[in-house]
Amino acid sequence: MYHFFVDKEQIDEVNKTLMIDGDDYNHIVNVLRMKAGEEISVSTRVYDGKEYRYGIEEIVDGAVVCKLRFIKEDDIELPSKIYLFQGLPKADKMELIIQKAVELGVYEVIPVSMKRCIVKLDDKKAKSKVQRWQGIAEAAAKQSKRSIIPNVHTPVSYTEALKMADDMDVRLVPYELAKGMEDTRSIISGIEPGQSVAIFIGPEGGFDDTEIEKALSHDMKTITMGRRILRTETAGFTILAWLSYMLEQR
Repeated sequence: MYHFFVDKEQIDEVNKTLMIDGDDYNHIVNVLRMKAGEEISVSTRVYDGKEYRYGIEEIVDGAVVCKLRFIKEDDIELPSKIYLFQGLPKADKMELIIQKAVELGVYEVIPVSMKRCIVKLDDKKAKSKVQRWQGIAEAAAKQSKRSIIPNVHTPVSYTEALKMADDMDVRLVPYELAKGMEDTRSIISGIEPGQSVAIFIGPEGGFDDTEIEKALSHDMKTITMGRRILRTETAGFTILAWLSYMLEQR
């Protein structure tokens, strides 16, 4: 079933109808070629923890008219907000990272400029990149039937990232020189539903030693990802999968 995000203003709560226009209209009519009688899944852009099921009533010029069938209130979002602070990777790896992180339940993605980052973005390039990245986040949220579209931030410096994470309950840094898996298991299993979690992932080449020192000075916890060294585009997926498993089984 196809999933869409709409603004509250598109919903007529009295008549229980929904009007879809713009890009989503084009996608429904010209790409998906949906017809009257078919059902779609809908979330509001302002998060309310609900999934709405609408049936397509009719397709008129420039608008898809839908009728509410029922509402699902079993929230599919993770019970904790997870913030991925991702060291800027080279090429198009960031697109893959955002897509998969959204599928795995991330709440926000914050690209971070670190010492070993190869990519350097000026303001103009950063703005263009963020627009594309946000579009990828929305597409992934639709595909995975998320209740929210995770926000992708404008790239920040490492110092700015540390300050942003200071207000979060748990702050994790996967690092190859961290203590063993037993300590990591204890840290992750100790995260409670409702706590906010910051994950810092280094770019290609990993963290500079001074960056680890700064992280530790901000009371961040280093964890291991196992005996193998993971690529930057793999590390975030791994820790997100671990957290999803630990949080959703409670």
